[in-house]
Amino acid sequence: VQLVESGGGLVQAGGSLRLSCAASGSIRSINAMGWYRQAPGKRRELVAAITSGGNTNYADSVKGRFTISRDNAKNTVYLQMNSLKPEDTAVYYCNARIRTLVAGLQYENDYWGQGTQVTVSS
Repeated sequence: VQLVESGGGLVQAGGSLRLSCAASGSIRSINAMGWYRQAPGKRRELVAAITSGGNTNYADSVKGRFTISRDNAKNTVYLQMNSLKPEDTAVYYCNARIRTLVAGLQYENDYWGQGTQVTVSS
């Protein structure tokens, strides 16, 4: 199983970016998907998460500015980021809880993307 992220980059404060993360491989089903971020010298933190049924939750710092969504048919999760601030600068990581079927046995594990840099200039 692989998670591949795209959409990061450099943007001015007040601008927007859209991150995408596509899961591929021997996937039976995907439960929750989410985005985390880690700024230099700080711990990785949850930004937003979405269940397979579409329920969402957000960090207080991004509520009203970021929107998480998913396309279950494409095994893809998105993060629309608007009104970006310099403090949003971080490496953003995609996470997914994925069920796989191997030799008749079902497994459920957390998988991570490689990370994509988001830099917001003031």
